[in-house]
This record gives sequence, C-alpha cells and structure tokens, in this order.
Amino acid sequence: MPLTGPALGALRILLVEDSPEDAELMSEQMLDAGLEATFERVESADDLRHALARFQPDIVLSDLSMPGFSGDDALRIVRDALPEVPFIFVSGTMGEENAVAALQKGANDYIIKHQPARLPSAVARAVREARSAIERSRVETELMRAQRLESLSLLAAGLSHDLRNILQPLLIMPDLLKARTEDPQLHHLADVIAECGRRGHEMAESMLSFVRGSRKASERIHIDDLFQAVALLLRSNVPDGVRLDLVVEDEGLVVDANYTELQQVLLNLALNAIQAMPQGGNLSLTASHGGQRDGEDWLRIAVVDEGTGMDADTLSHLFNPFFTTKADGTGLGLISCKRIVEGAGGSIHVDSQLGRGTCFELRLPMHASAEAGEPIEQLVALGSGQSILVVDGEATRLSLLGNALSSQGYQLQLASDGPAALRWMQQEAMPALVIADAGSKLLSASQLLGEMATLGYRGPALVLEDAAGEMPEDVFPAGIEVHLLRKPLQMQQVFRAVADALG
Repeated sequence: MPLTGPALGALRILLVEDSPEDAELMSEQMLDAGLEATFERVESADDLRHALARFQPDIVLSDLSMPGFSGDDALRIVRDALPEVPFIFVSGTMGEENAVAALQKGANDYIIKHQPARLPSAVARAVREARSAIERSRVETELMRAQRLESLSLLAAGLSHDLRNILQPLLIMPDLLKARTEDPQLHHLADVIAECGRRGHEMAESMLSFVRGSRKASERIHIDDLFQAVALLLRSNVPDGVRLDLVVEDEGLVVDANYTELQQVLLNLALNAIQAMPQGGNLSLTASHGGQRDGEDWLRIAVVDEGTGMDADTLSHLFNPFFTTKADGTGLGLISCKRIVEGAGGSIHVDSQLGRGTCFELRLPMHASAEAGEPIEQLVALGSGQSILVVDGEATRLSLLGNALSSQGYQLQLASDGPAALRWMQQEAMPALVIADAGSKLLSASQLLGEMATLGYRGPALVLEDAAGEMPEDVFPAGIEVHLLRKPLQMQQVFRAVADALG
C-alpha cells in the first residue's frame, strides 16, 4: 500500500534482527511502499551501540527474541543512547501481554511478522511523531529562553529607571555652575560632573535598548508567509480536539517589523490558547486590514479561542510582570508580547469572558515611519521676566528646574503638587507657561491642565513624560497648547522647549 502524508525524505533505518532473510523482506516492503531509506542490520548489543553512534538512525526496528540478545535489551540500549529515536518491535511471537509490556517500557509500536502490511505506515507515523516532538521541544525551549531574557529585561528596566533619577542632578548642575561663576576651577568641576552624568546616561540608554529590543532590524514581512510558518510550528502542538484555522484576508498584507519577534508573539498567544482549551475547540488566527489612523494603514491580527476564558480580575493583571495562572508559568510571556508589539509601533488588546473564550487583537502600522534625527544643538534666547509655574512632586528636580530657569531670566513659581498650583493660580496672576510632571500623584498632568483651563488659563504647557510611556495628546484640554518633553531632562532641551513654547 502506498504511503500518504508529507514526504519524510531519506530515512536511516536500523534493523535489530538475527535473520538476514527477514531483514531483507522488511526492507523490500518499506521500499515498495514508497519510503526512501538506507538500512543497516545488527544482531548483538555491541553492534547496536556502535551503529547508534555511527549510523544515527531515524528509527529502530527490532525482533523480540534473538539468540543471546533480546528485544528488551535493544530497547533499553536505544533509550539510553538516543531517547528521541522511535522504536518498533517486529516479531512473530509477540502476544497481547508482551505487546502491552513493550509499549509500557517505551516502544512506539509493535508489528506481527505474519501481518506485515502495517509496517511501512507504522514506520512513517512513528518518524513523523518523533520529529513533531523534537520540534515542539525546540519551540518550547526557545519560548522559555525568550521569557528568561524578558526577566533580565525587566530587571534592567528597573535599574535604568532608578539610575536616571539619580543622574538628574548631574545632568542639570553643570550648566547652573557655569552660569553662576567664571572661576576656572569650578568650570573644571562642572565639566567633570557633566562627563559623569553623560557616561551614566549612556549606561541607562544601553539598558533601555536591551529592554525595548528596538535594536533588532526591521524587515518587510508578508503576513501570508508568516502565518504559514506559524502553522508549521503549531502543527505538532495542536491536540486532536483542537481545530486550527488560519485566514489571511488579503495575500498582499505586509508589515514592517522583526520577523522572529512577531512570530514569537503569535506562537506564544496560540500556545496559550491551546492550553486554555483542554476539552478542545476552534483556534483561529486572522489577518485583515485594520483601517486607517493618522493617514496610515493598519494591520489587524486576531487570535481567538473557545477556551475557558478569563475573569475581570485576571484581565486586570494580565500584562503585569510575573503574573501567571499556570503552575509552571513564568508570568513573562504576555508582557514580552506586549513589548514586542509596542516596539513595532503597535498595540495589543484582549477581550475575554469566562466559559466563552478569549480574543487577543494586535494592531500594527503597515509601514514603518522613519526615525527622527537627533536635534541640532542651537543657542537658546534668554528669558525676559516671563512667569513660569513648575509643578513637580520630585523635590530635587523641582528645585533644579527652578534654579536653572531663574538663571535664564524667568520668574519662577514652584509647586510640589496640583492642588498647590491651583491655589497659587487662584490667588495670583496667570503664568505665561506651566511645566507639569506627567507622573503627579494627586492630579495627573491632563487633570491639572483641565482645572487650570476652567480657571481661565489659555497659555502653553510643557508636560514632562516618562521615557517608558507616551501620552496621547487628546487627553489634554482644548485651548492649551501642550508640548511633551521626555525625561530625563537635559537643560539645553528644557531651555529650548521653554523658548519655543513662549514664542
């Protein structure tokens, strides 16, 4: 009977058989069925060990009973040397009890010599299953490796954040020292401080580059090809009760991203979905046009399962580091997916209901935008007495900003929180400019500016945002021109931003 299914290529088949005639009959039967194979026969334990090391078989076929050497011995030797290689007993004396015992000891199958018709298909199935198991193990190892790297990334992100806070005075003080004295010794000390701050800042940037993974080259990815590769890797992981459905609505869909990382995201989400369907169900991956935003085409990829779903509490912690609902989970898979998608300029969303399944939706820009170049250093005009209100809960940065801007000719009013700033505005005149920290605890920058607008403030505002996140402009009130300034601050950038905002 001819074989069906994907081609296996040329196989190396090791026969543990004391009868050359039986070995030749088995070889002819497999070749007649369409298998491409080379064969080697052994009939002793020593010959078997040498053949396993030299011949590197894809599968071992063994008789059960041989003079001075048993099939059980052969099975034990194979499992010790090459545990991933499939092993099939081919015997004329195997009863039902022996067959069950052989399977329990680690054999993949058994064939009766007097009924050899099933031999070629059994060999093909065993090889395919072994290769699938190896591929599954490789994929799982790669995912675990990626998650371990992600844990290191999280540690690096925390260190980078703390280091940036510590460096803040070193980045601001040198300009202040030089502006207040002509003493060459103090100028030299300022240069030393500036160099320490610069080197520390470069260390923090290196850690952030590792965390973001943004240094990996972007490439043009055809979604149809990506889905085919994902399907190939998933095929060995899909249980019998799970139906996998991959749909690319337009074969011309492309996106600019890192191929390996995007493949990792889809594999991670799909494997999570499979684990969420212990009773089986449908798993679908769909790619389609996601419409336009800001004049740019977007790609939508949905990973949908019919699994157990998640409650509201689980959803609220889903992207928290180390949060997991699995006994052996790391809690880093989904946050890794989120980092990769956001690093490509996209976003990830999840919708889930208990008992009804889960949908993860990825949205990615179809074309990568060119990165802006470094700003060109230029002289900044000094202030002429304009009033500036600075609102910042970090005392060191608040004081340094006040001193720095005062040295440039501006009139400063400092407030440690939003309520204090609002009280000052109600009692005094409106400032020409407001500088507010986005991370204020009592009132966020958008809430504070909204309250200021209610009091009649219509001037510009500088919002200091964290390096880890970007604030959407639509959260700020209409009528106030908002400029975003990324922390950590460089004083020349602050001076330039203030001068630009005040016109």
